[in-house]
Order: sequence, then structure tokens, then C-alpha cells
Amino acid sequence: MGLLDDALGALGAGGPDTQGLLQAAAHLVQQQPGGLDGLAQRFEQAGLGDIVHSWIGAGANAPVSAEQIQQVLDAPMLADLADKLGVDPQQAASSLAQVLPQLVDHLTPGGSLPGAGEVDGMLQQGLSALAKRLFAG
Repeated sequence: MGLLDDALGALGAGGPDTQGLLQAAAHLVQQQPGGLDGLAQRFEQAGLGDIVHSWIGAGANAPVSAEQIQQVLDAPMLADLADKLGVDPQQAASSLAQVLPQLVDHLTPGGSLPGAGEVDGMLQQGLSALAKRLFAG
């Protein structure tokens, strides 16, 4: 399975909306100061370190709620994500809560945070595989 195949399966969809959501989530991770590590630190600072560490480590991914996403991400980040998705910030937070655990899980297959360059490469490979899967015909 490719980088984002399980995330697509978890969402139960494979249309353009899913592609946009995954691209927006990947962009969000890339744009974090410190990348994936910076995102993990944001969760820790919000008192949600156990959730993000479940995504990074082996085992089941703990769920995250839209409200918890709103605790972690500031309003401008959510507004930007909402604009990219064409939804309101609450819906953007809810959508991100669905895909972010799987995305982080797939970016940390060894149970530890990769370096920033590694994450960028994995995101690009995953998005390329996603585009091929969605638009193959």
C-alpha cells in the first residue's frame, strides 16, 4: 500500500474532495514551523501529546475531535484550510480530524518522527500516488 492508501480507505472515499482534503492536510504539515515535529509539539503544548504520540507510535491511532484540532491550530490556519476546502472553519477542523491521524501515522512508519526533508519527500510521493489512483481511467 502507498503512503495515503490507508487514509483514503479510512475516509471511505476517493473523489476530488478527498484529494483536496489530503493535499490541504499535507500542506498544513509542511507549513508548520518544524514540520511534523512542530505539529507534534503543538499537540503537546495543547495537552494532547498522548493523542499525537499514538499516531506516531505503533498501535491504534487515538481519535481526535474537531474541537481538539481547534485547540491545536490557530484561527488563521483553520481559516486558510477552510478556504482551500471551500467549507467553514468548523467543517475544516472536522475533516482534518478524520484524516490527520492516518496521515501522521503513515509519515512515521518506524514509530518516530522523520527529518523535515524526509517528510517532504514522502508527502510528494504520497500525493503523486493519490493523484494516479484518483484519476486513473
